[in-house]
Amino acid sequence: MATYVLVPGAWLGAWAWDRVAAGLREGGHDVHPVSLTGLGERASEAERTVDLETYIADVVDRIEAEDLADVILVGHSYAGMVVTGAAERIPDRISRLVYVDSGPFPDGTSFLETMEPEARELTQRLIEERGQGWLWPMPTWEELEGIMHASLEGLGEPEREAMRAGAEPQPSGTITEPLRRPSPVGADVRKVLVTSSFPVAQVKEMIAGGHPWFVELAGPEWRFVEVPTGHWPMFSAPDALGEALDQIAAW
Repeated sequence: MATYVLVPGAWLGAWAWDRVAAGLREGGHDVHPVSLTGLGERASEAERTVDLETYIADVVDRIEAEDLADVILVGHSYAGMVVTGAAERIPDRISRLVYVDSGPFPDGTSFLETMEPEARELTQRLIEERGQGWLWPMPTWEELEGIMHASLEGLGEPEREAMRAGAEPQPSGTITEPLRRPSPVGADVRKVLVTSSFPVAQVKEMIAGGHPWFVELAGPEWRFVEVPTGHWPMFSAPDALGEALDQIAAW
């Protein structure tokens, strides 16, 4: 039996992992999906002061409060920032660090800074026009695909309706505060990249080319897995994603 802590990406709560978590539990694993402050069932806790450090503390506090050890810490998309920060604060409790269609962000970088100019402009406009100047609402499907370049493959109407119904505006401090990495996790914590909307071959090309966003993935502690679908595999391919996470426990 393995212990999983699952952190969803932007706008989503622990509920986003329901189908994946159910499959892992059927396999005998201990699974802890997390809702970050202001999201999911914690929507009422949203405040202007909520930032990236708040989210990192959410994960650290959950792991420490439940005294979890040998944790397989999983972050989807935006949550790659959150799990990176959390793992580097409590590395003794983490056995594997898993990025789902995400990756470890460089020290001193905010999530907003990683966006292409058009996506950054859209995000800032949504915050000002629909988010009262401090909330980041979920863009339209057209904006997600056409401007944010997030693949919607595999998302039918039921999945889209569920995502939209459960999504909450995210405090903007969580994407404007830079990630601080004073003590990067070493090679003793195994790391896995699960790609769903881009091929592993593309990642390896970036690593070989010395791309600054991918150079960290060149270490011997890294493994790569493909779950071919869109950017939200917990909705479009939950069984395949669950099987991939189950296999990671044996590595």
